[in-house]
Amino acid sequence: MRHYFMILLVAVVAVMTSCHSTEANYKAAYDKAMEKHQDGVGKETFDRIQAEARKYTTVINGDSVRLLRMPANVTLDSASVAKHYNVIVASFKQQFNAQTMRDRLRKEEGFPSYLLFGGPDRKYFVVVKGFDEVDVAAAFLKSLPTHMKMQVLEPIPWILERL
Repeated sequence: MRHYFMILLVAVVAVMTSCHSTEANYKAAYDKAMEKHQDGVGKETFDRIQAEARKYTTVINGDSVRLLRMPANVTLDSASVAKHYNVIVASFKQQFNAQTMRDRLRKEEGFPSYLLFGGPDRKYFVVVKGFDEVDVAAAFLKSLPTHMKMQVLEPIPWILERL
């Protein structure tokens, strides 16, 4: 009986210690999703679509910044902290995925992250930090790589101006 108990205990410990989310796991899942998303579209066409998405730039303080203006609703957790200009680091169709990213930004990076919902694709946007003035948001966006350890994938980060 003790022998079975020890085997069960070792198995439980092995399972519990092997389930860790890492940046590499997120990147692998992202790459797999992008392959699926790109399915049926040639690389040249897909690259043109991505370039079109990146062209919404505005010059702020001499720098080109990707700024999109759209209606976006605040989620329950962000009603009191949401700002007019929001630095977006990720967008998801699933609320759970957005909440997971928001929680990682809060816990691992120390940012006052929150979620917005909206846009033509009805996505959840993960806001790393919000601002009342566009020039302050643009300066933060440009310096984001020095403030943040987590890797942010293109064409994000960008600024969402809530209408």
